[in-house]
Amino acid sequence: MKYIDEFRDGKLAQSLGGAIARTANANRRYRFMEFCGGHTHAIARYGVTDLLPPNVRMIHGPGCPVCVLPIGRIDMAIEIARRPQVILATYGDTLRVPASGRLSLLKAKAQGADVRMVYSTQDAVRLAEQHPEREVVMFAIGFETTTPPTALAIKEAEAKGLDNFFVFCNHVLTPSAISHILESPEVRDIGTVPIDGFVGPAHVSTIIGSRPYEFFAEEYQKPVVIAGFEPLDVMQAILMLVRQVNDGRCEVENEFTRAVSREGNLKAQSLVAEVFELRREFEWRGLGAVPYSALRLKDKYAAYDAERHYGVADRQVADHKACECGAILRGVKQPADCKLFGTACTPENPLGSCMVSSEGACAAHYTYGRFRDIARKTAAGGAAT
Repeated sequence: MKYIDEFRDGKLAQSLGGAIARTANANRRYRFMEFCGGHTHAIARYGVTDLLPPNVRMIHGPGCPVCVLPIGRIDMAIEIARRPQVILATYGDTLRVPASGRLSLLKAKAQGADVRMVYSTQDAVRLAEQHPEREVVMFAIGFETTTPPTALAIKEAEAKGLDNFFVFCNHVLTPSAISHILESPEVRDIGTVPIDGFVGPAHVSTIIGSRPYEFFAEEYQKPVVIAGFEPLDVMQAILMLVRQVNDGRCEVENEFTRAVSREGNLKAQSLVAEVFELRREFEWRGLGAVPYSALRLKDKYAAYDAERHYGVADRQVADHKACECGAILRGVKQPADCKLFGTACTPENPLGSCMVSSEGACAAHYTYGRFRDIARKTAAGGAAT
């Protein structure tokens, strides 16, 4: 299949692994964070880390929109969904994200709430058209990639005069999260998460372009390489990062030139700017309150804002005490470091959001068998003692 199989060639992957090993300086360590959950998924699925030399380590970042959604926002969605006149439309992954009291949208649906899975924001608009006697609320989540479709749905509802369509907005912004990570004590002060560079997100960058990352390269002296989602994309990006570190360069390079430009999608950016504005702060699971890191509807479109219409307020809810999802999202820990991973917490019975979405680090490690390697090593260690 053209443009797919070419980027999954095993021989080329081994060749790239050899090039990375030869290029990496044996006397130093390289630590790169892949921000996007899609890259985490690709790394786990194709065993990319198995092809890297021991001194090149990948650190999982918070780039899964389902994973970073805090429990309080799920609780708010459930509160809205339980209103008798409401149909809550949501993407599939958010259905099983744990909320307070082991509740979830899926369990709320089983208890009588009208929660429906949709594949697009336009599906939610169709629901509003088909059910004029009900109020349809789109549970909108995601990074810059999914924000334009939400804006488009609001514009469509306005054009059709739908007064029963609302958006519960949870769109968050990639650059703000990267800044927050680089400013965190774990990176700047304590140094428990040393980061030498970033594998920049793919889908997000098709919208915002490569320009926003230039700030991180210049201000924080961290190289960024934007990469596609195929295994050879990721490995080529790692090689480019190793070369930058060796050369002492801190630049933004674009491996994903077949889809990403420096300026991005100007039409999509304009649409988002028309409908949305920045929130002063927004809570991210694992990162806490991050300033100017999320969007809300402008006053011009307040009639479509579910938070204003239903008067639901932000709330802070602590994660499960034993769940390490927050630390994993910050790159402080890996899935195997969580005592619940693969035992009490599985994709069928998730206790944390990182095990829900396929882009979550825990789900990726579990689905593609990384937990089996951990189990074998543990068993071998036990036998040795």
